[in-house]
Amino acid sequence: MIASELAVSRHDSGERSPREPRRPQPVAGLHPLVPHEPRMLLTYLPMFVMFAIVLVISSVMFLGGQFIGPKNPNPEKLTPFECGNDTEGAKNTKLSVKFYLTAILFVVFDIEVVFMYPWAALFKGLGWSGFATMFSFIFALVVGLAYCWKKGALEWES
Repeated sequence: MIASELAVSRHDSGERSPREPRRPQPVAGLHPLVPHEPRMLLTYLPMFVMFAIVLVISSVMFLGGQFIGPKNPNPEKLTPFECGNDTEGAKNTKLSVKFYLTAILFVVFDIEVVFMYPWAALFKGLGWSGFATMFSFIFALVVGLAYCWKKGALEWES
């Protein structure tokens, strides 16, 4: 046999040469060009089950409160309520900008702590570059805190 005939006969018989890449075999009943990975469903199945359980529990609690809870509105319950005290001033007054500024500053410095937990967990493995990176991050936040403090953003009474 000639080499080309041998290659043709190998190709027809299903054998492959060592240089020829391996081709995936189609699964029975599935189209060979459509990727099908049944393990992916098994990987995400616990998450979908958890979402379903959360949806059922939250729906039962919400609907239970709506249908089972007592409903006896009176003038006292229908009055505006603010932190246990009667509201002062006009009903439609806007909150001070200081409130929003304090809330934003809290979020910024709270995020700092969220970034520090993974860094602290991996501290030994990160070496000096990890230390320098976190030091620069903390330094930038300290500069921001000093700026806010100097501008009086942390003073509630004004």
